[in-house]
Amino acid sequence: MQSIQATTRRSLTFGLLALGLSACVGGGSGGGAVVSRGPEPGMSPVPNAGFDAWVDGFRARAAARGIPDATISTAFRGAGYLPGVIERDRNQTEFTRTLEDYLAIAASPDRVSKGRAALTRHRGALAAIEARYGVEAEVVTAVWGLESQYGERRGSVPVISALATLAYDGRRGDFFESQLIAALRILQNGDTSPANMTGSWAGAMGHTQFIPTSYLEFAVDFTGDGRRDIWSEDPTDALASTAAYLSRSGWRKGQPWGVEVQVPAGFNIGLAGRGKGRSTSAWSDLGVRSANGGALTDHGAGSILLPQGANGPAFLIYNNFNAIARYNNAVNYVIGVGHLSDRLRGGSPIQGRFPPDAQGMTIADRQDLQRRLTAAGFDTEGSDGVIGKKTRAAIEAFEASRGLPVTGEPSLSILQMLRG
Repeated sequence: MQSIQATTRRSLTFGLLALGLSACVGGGSGGGAVVSRGPEPGMSPVPNAGFDAWVDGFRARAAARGIPDATISTAFRGAGYLPGVIERDRNQTEFTRTLEDYLAIAASPDRVSKGRAALTRHRGALAAIEARYGVEAEVVTAVWGLESQYGERRGSVPVISALATLAYDGRRGDFFESQLIAALRILQNGDTSPANMTGSWAGAMGHTQFIPTSYLEFAVDFTGDGRRDIWSEDPTDALASTAAYLSRSGWRKGQPWGVEVQVPAGFNIGLAGRGKGRSTSAWSDLGVRSANGGALTDHGAGSILLPQGANGPAFLIYNNFNAIARYNNAVNYVIGVGHLSDRLRGGSPIQGRFPPDAQGMTIADRQDLQRRLTAAGFDTEGSDGVIGKKTRAAIEAFEASRGLPVTGEPSLSILQMLRG
C-alpha cells in the first residue's frame, strides 16, 4: 500500500480493531459489527434532503471520472443517509491498551483455538496461497483473526451508504468520496453487487477489512471465477489478497516478524527502537539473549523493541515487522499479528513479565477481580484481565451495593474487599 493509503487505513483501522478484538473479550469493551441478516441500530437509511442534494451533485462528479450512469444508479438504489455512521464517527473512543491487554485479546485461548481450526479447515487454499505469494499460512490467518475473528465479524453495514454518508458529512469528505468512487469501480468491474458490498461503518470490507482503494490495488481473484470476492463465505480470495498485500510490502518468507529476547540488566534503552538495526552478533555482544536465555539465532539484522519500557518484554524485530506495519502501523497490532501467528504454529505465550498497571495491578490481579465480582453476583462476563465496559459496570454495581463512591475503576482495595 502506498504511504497515503497506509495512513488512511490506519485512521480507519483503530475503529475496525473493535471488529476483531472485542469479539472474545469476556470482561472487555463489547462486540463489533457481527455479520447478520438485519441492519445494525442506526444503519438503516433515513430521509435527509441535504444528503439527497449531495448525491445529485456526486453523480455528476462520478460520471466525470468515468463511472457509468447505470453503475451509479444501481449502486444508489436503496442507499441513503445512515445516522449511525455519523454517530460512530463522532464517538470513536480514543484509548491505548497496554501490550499486555492487547495480547490478552489478540492471542486469547479462544482466538488461538479458532485460528488453528481455521488453518486446518482451509489448509489446501492456504498452502496454495503461501506457495504463490511466499507469505506463511499462519501469518495470513493471524491477520484474518484480528481483522474479523476469522470471518465471524466482517461487518453488515452497506458500504455505498456508509461512504456516501461520510463523504456528505464532510469531516473527511475528500477521502471518503475517493473511497466511494473506488467502491463504484469495484461494482463496475462486477466483483460483487451493492447488496453484498457490506462492511464496517467506515467502509472497510470483507474477511480482512480492505478499504476500496486498497482493494483495487491489491485484491486478487485466486479462485479463478472472474471475481475478486472478499465478501463471500469462502475466504480464499480475501486471504490471497492479504498475502498479495504483504508480499508487495516486502515480506520475506522464512524470516520471523520478530522474536522475544532478554536484554541484560542496565541495557541502554537508547539503543532500542524501530530502525536502529544491528547484526545478530552485535546484539549478542551487547548481552542480548533469546527468551530462554540461550544464544540468538541469526535471522539477519534487526532492531530491539521495548513496547512497555525496560521492565516489560523485549523483542528483536526484523524486516517482516515492517511488512505487517504496512497493513497497520500500530505497534501493538503488528506484535499481535506476529505473536498470534507464532501461537498458531505452536509457539509459547510471551515469557517476559509485564509491569503492573497504573493502579498497581497485574493481569493476575485483574483476572482475580473479575472472577470474584462475578462470584459475588456482579457478572463481568469473563475473566480475561482486560478492563472494559462490562467489568467497569460490575465494579460500579459493587461499589453502589457497598455505599462507596461509584467510580467503576479497578483497584487493589476493591479486590481486597472481595477477598474478604
